Amino acid sequence: MKHLSVLIISILSFQLSYSQINEIGVFAGGSNFIGDLGATNYIAPNSPTLGLIYKWNASPRHSWRATLIYSDLKADDTDSDDPRRVQRGYKFDSNLLEISAGIEFTFFDFNLHNGEKIATPYIYSGISVAKHDNFYYLNGIQTPENSSSWAFGIPMALGAKANLFGNIIVAIEVGARYTFSDGIEGSFPDNPANQQYRFGNINNNDWYVFSGVTLTYTFGLNPCYCPTD
Repeated sequence: MKHLSVLIISILSFQLSYSQINEIGVFAGGSNFIGDLGATNYIAPNSPTLGLIYKWNASPRHSWRATLIYSDLKADDTDSDDPRRVQRGYKFDSNLLEISAGIEFTFFDFNLHNGEKIATPYIYSGISVAKHDNFYYLNGIQTPENSSSWAFGIPMALGAKANLFGNIIVAIEVGARYTFSDGIEGSFPDNPANQQYRFGNINNNDWYVFSGVTLTYTFGLNPCYCPTD
């Protein structure tokens, strides 16, 4: 039994070593914020976003992936449909750097080795952490606290991808991030001395959305041994 177990593990390890397909590429698009400030539209990119993406395709139906994305996140009360926000007139412009890791599931098999053009929708989720500037509003003006914080969150993305150009895969994706923070837009200052400047609903955490396109290049070994003769 011991020798049989070793044999099974060895076979599985051999198969896994030949099924590793890697993707590396870039993400480009836009971002928008959803919280106590600015417009309440769910998908309304108003600021450029750039990033790097890596995937390890564990099977034709799922991949492990990681991203590093930078955005100049913005929001403006005057873009809102809420007359109270328009009258308040707050706005912010803040740097945000996000690291995310998780798993991507495809709706259909996405086998990169059958030599055919294939396409499939997919969903992605995992965990994220975003570094953002801390600030508050003094007389309605964004005032920096000269510090930064990390906001943990849950990314939820929906997209569609296709291998249109050989080893190049093109995808369109919209991904919302629910965070465990209420301070990205400055409604909950980080410095205790500035708590008097808090505003908004303290029971609602912040969201932000990335919408864009990814281009990835695939490389790695085929998922089976193919003789050259």
